[in-house]
Amino acid sequence: MSTTRSALLVGAGGAVGTLLRASLGEIAPDRAGSWPWTTFTINVVGAFVLGLLLQALLRRGPDTGARRTVRLLCGTGVLGGFTTYSTFLVQDVDLLRDGSAALGLAYLAVSVVLGLVAAGAGAALANRLPVAPAADSGTDGGTDG
Repeated sequence: MSTTRSALLVGAGGAVGTLLRASLGEIAPDRAGSWPWTTFTINVVGAFVLGLLLQALLRRGPDTGARRTVRLLCGTGVLGGFTTYSTFLVQDVDLLRDGSAALGLAYLAVSVVLGLVAAGAGAALANRLPVAPAADSGTDGGTDG
């Protein structure tokens, strides 16, 4: 797969994920000075789905062909755009700066730990799912790179 095609897949997926995240942020905006529930939920759910997706793809074979396309489009792209650790860090700094140090530190710790746990839980769930026979020979007709 060409570098250009890979970048286009990630960019297209990222646009979808970012639009979805921004839409959720409009529907349920985080309130300044309190636990940022929308961002927190987006990041934990995104970590879970990413763990599930990556482990499911890994169990089906090497990162080539259709599996690489799905990983780049959905994993790196959609879920990379959907999750928002940059917003998470800005919100955390705001909490710390605005006198909510305990809340800011808790948000930082819980977000990182729960994100890791969620990714692990997603991968564990993928390990419990049956593996369908590969419909893809693992080639994409091009060269990797």
